[in-house]
Order: sequence, then structure tokens, then C-alpha cells
Amino acid sequence: MAGGPALTLGPRGAASRNTIMLIDLATIHVIAGRGGNGCVSFRREKYVPKGGPDGGDGGRGGSILLEVNPHARTLLDCREQPRHLAESGRPSSGNNRTGRDGGDLVLRVPVGTVVKDADSGEILADLVEPGAVFCAARGGKGGRGNSHFATPTHQAPRRFEPGEPGEERRLELELKLIADVGLVGLPNAGKSTLLSRISRARPRIAAYPFTTLEPHLGIVVLDDERQFVAADIPGLIEGAHLGKGLGLQFLRHVERTRVLVMLVDVGSADPRGDLATLERELALHSAALVEKPRVIVLTKADLLAEDEHRGAPERCGMPEAQLISAHSGEGIRALLEHMWRLIAAMPHDPAEPKRVDDE
Repeated sequence: MAGGPALTLGPRGAASRNTIMLIDLATIHVIAGRGGNGCVSFRREKYVPKGGPDGGDGGRGGSILLEVNPHARTLLDCREQPRHLAESGRPSSGNNRTGRDGGDLVLRVPVGTVVKDADSGEILADLVEPGAVFCAARGGKGGRGNSHFATPTHQAPRRFEPGEPGEERRLELELKLIADVGLVGLPNAGKSTLLSRISRARPRIAAYPFTTLEPHLGIVVLDDERQFVAADIPGLIEGAHLGKGLGLQFLRHVERTRVLVMLVDVGSADPRGDLATLERELALHSAALVEKPRVIVLTKADLLAEDEHRGAPERCGMPEAQLISAHSGEGIRALLEHMWRLIAAMPHDPAEPKRVDDE
């Protein structure tokens, strides 16, 4: 079952049929622009020998904004350039002229980027809406000129204010993929093969564990009006919630999926134990994952003898499981229809975005 263009992950959003590393973590140092200094100036006009103060205000410093770009796929650009400095405001001049504001610096990030303070760990924004903008560092205010300090008793002030420094902070950016369906299983359970069967995504496939080292996305097209996005998550092992097998790097990507598809190799020595390991690791990583709708699937039915297909789920201790073969296509259509029914019964948005408006 194939259909629709694949969403392959690559540097700068480029599509590729090869395995390309997904950059899903980056730490950046952002420094907003300083405000321009105020000015000390006095009006000088013909026949007005003692004009009053007319020093203007400095321009505002540029802010640093994070904008969600739906075409971005990774945090590669942020990883390659970790330091970002916005333009400072220009100083003011006489005749009450205000200095020019510094230009804002816009950094584009993928949908699903979580922004944290790198020092405190506080979550500052959860960017799940295309086009959403978060002010990561606010530019400093421009200083006031001497015209603001004139009083009836002090009509020629020489006081002015320097511009305020812009905000400076270290941010940790973490990308969590947004997909309708997450394919989860132990290494070599058949996740990549299934994704390549139901979409045009082409993850690397081989007959040994840990072939997939980064998540892949693929669009699954059932018909003209029914489509959904599936994610192939690299294989989990016992202790993944503690980081074993790079588990922590990949478990974050199932947090936003709406439906979990648990894949178990029907030829495993202990299929029921494999499923228990998956469920345990997901629960220890996040209690919210336990509440997600799930489908249990026994893969590689083509390796069974023909008379072993009937009753295979019961023999594996998983009577609720669906038996499929990504190679022969057995059970694939029924599985996709089941996935769609679960997706259609849920709210459209996989995550409720937090407000990130620049107040």
C-alpha cells in the first residue's frame, strides 16, 4: 500500500532517499540588541541664542524571535550557528529626532520545537502551530534625551539616559515530531519495513538490529480524503527510559503521536515479553503515553507456515493483536483502516499549543 509524497527528514528540509541524521537538539545563545543612547542637544536657531533642550530618544534594540516554519525539518541551522546577536538601536540626535530601531532577528524552527531555558530547564514555549512566533530575547529600550529632563527651574539639562541592554539567555531547543501514528517496537521488529510499505518513505532496512538511527516520517494515503502521517521510531530496548540504546533521544518523538502502534516480531522467542518491555519503557518515560490509543501488531507473518497463521495471536498470548506481513501485504489494509478509525475519533490537534504571543 503506497501513496502520497513522503516527508523525509534532512538538513534544511531537503528531501532525500538516503538515511540522513535528524538534528533534534540544539543549544543556542541569544543576545538581543542594546537600545540607542539618548542625546544632549540644544536648539540652535537664528535670533534664538538660548534655545531649549531638543535631544531625542535612542532607538529600540532588535529582538530575537523564533518563528515556526512548516517547511523546516531539523534544528541543523541552530546547531551549526549557536550564537545569535540582534542589531542594536541607533543613538538619537538633536531636533528631537529619535534613533532608528534595531532590526529584529528571526530564527526559523520546525513545527514541534520546545523552547527551554538552558540554565533553569523551564519550558518557555511549545511551538506546535505553523507561523507561531515566540520572542526569545527582547531588545533593550532606547535611552531618553535631555529634552525629557527640563523643568521650570532647570531649563538647560545636560542629562541623558544610555540605552538599556537587550535580554541575553541560553536556550535549549528540542524537536518533538508531530505525527498521527507512531510505530514503536524492539530493534528489528519490522517498523521501517512497514513504513516503506504504507508510504513512500524509504528508511534504511536491513536484517540486523538498530538499522534505523533516527525517526522517519511518511504520509499514508488511504484515499483522496483520508491521509495521515506515520513516524518510524528507532528500536527501543529495556532501559530506554534511562537512555540505554539512545532511548531518551527517541522516546520524546512518541509524546506527540496520537496513536501508538506496538510492533512485535511473531517469530520472537517471547512475543508477550517483548510487548511488556515496550509498555514498561513507555510508561516509565511518560505516564501520558499509557493513556494513548494503541494497536498491537504481530509482524513478519510471511515467516510462518500457512497453517500457523490462524490462531497465531492467541498462541503468542496476545489475542487482541493483528497479524500482518509488510512483505506480502497480508493484513495491511485492515491495519490501516483500524489506525484511521482511531485517528478520526480523536481531536484534530495532537497537542494544545501554549500561547507564545509577544506581549
